[in-house]
Amino acid sequence: MPPLPALDDDLADLTRRDRLRTLLLLDGSSRVHPTQAARPVRAFCSNDYLGLAGHTDLQAAATAAAETSGFGAGASRLLSGHLGPHHDLELALADLVQLPTALLYSTGYQANLGVVTSLAGPEDLIVSDQANHASLIDGCRLSRATVRVYRHLDATGARDALRTGKHFRRRFLLTESLFSMDGDRAPLPDLAALAVEYNATLVVDEAHALGILGPGGRGLCRAAGIVPDVLVGTLGKAFGAFGGFVAGAEVLRNHLINRSRTFIYTTALPPSIAAAARAGLALALSPEGDRRRATLDRHIQTLRANLATLPLPHPLPDHHGPILPIVLGPDHAALAVSRGLSERGFFVPAVRPPTVPEGTARLRVTLSAAHTDADVADLTVALRAVLP
Repeated sequence: MPPLPALDDDLADLTRRDRLRTLLLLDGSSRVHPTQAARPVRAFCSNDYLGLAGHTDLQAAATAAAETSGFGAGASRLLSGHLGPHHDLELALADLVQLPTALLYSTGYQANLGVVTSLAGPEDLIVSDQANHASLIDGCRLSRATVRVYRHLDATGARDALRTGKHFRRRFLLTESLFSMDGDRAPLPDLAALAVEYNATLVVDEAHALGILGPGGRGLCRAAGIVPDVLVGTLGKAFGAFGGFVAGAEVLRNHLINRSRTFIYTTALPPSIAAAARAGLALALSPEGDRRRATLDRHIQTLRANLATLPLPHPLPDHHGPILPIVLGPDHAALAVSRGLSERGFFVPAVRPPTVPEGTARLRVTLSAAHTDADVADLTVALRAVLP
């Protein structure tokens, strides 16, 4: 009997159902104008919203930090891996979200996982939006808390779930601010009011909003005038680098340093990456960042208007942001449109279940300040040609 025989059957089943995923190799320093098999393509699937991933300031910062601090951190932060670039970045992140402290994690996934599992336990209640990211879902599962999932964006459903939580030790309310697959926004003021009413800890993942939305790119919590108990962000999207962080009160930071397994038991970010992230953060908060946000905003408005003229199977959600889901329904339909775009020089992979709900396979079109006006116009022409 061959080893792991069930895996072949599972992969064959995925293939039959148009669910098999494969890695598609891209080359080049640009996330929106890479090459694929030596052919230039225009990518509309990157989270590099401000186009900073290939910026020379980030490259220079990484090079300088590698020269002074080495490349690999060599250990966890609690051993010998806590270095100057980490400390400096955490101060800058706390300033970004205007909270007392920030704690750097090696990934945003680890940040969400570490927050939920270190704060919640078997005696607690977690109330979580149906569309929350997999990292929050996995944190809920691993926490062993009682988890109640409310319908996406439904503050009334969140209230009903919290109302039944009187016998629990603690209550937690979890949401993203800008949701990664539909690009819609949580009702943050309503959720913040519920957290106060039911004495719940409000955890908000701002991964896709920071850098591009809110005053100066400081996120949707700041735009809504609310202060969550726990704010989670990432550095690999609008800031062009890598890593994640958690921001909040000093007591939260101290708790995570002592109890968060995904912080304690992993090697720290390379100092060069931390320095690059700080450079990306500085750019995002500078006048250049304002210009890039204005360009991104123009692209969003243009593409939304263009898509309104196309025969989309499902209407776009009514929101303003860089994530525009073109929902096509069956998996094979999304794959066919993705292949048609690829033949025309556009890279937009199909997103299928379980990443999105059954029957909602889609193209998750994302925009960047690094796209040109011609890119946006040409994508519209290509979509018109390939949509069913």
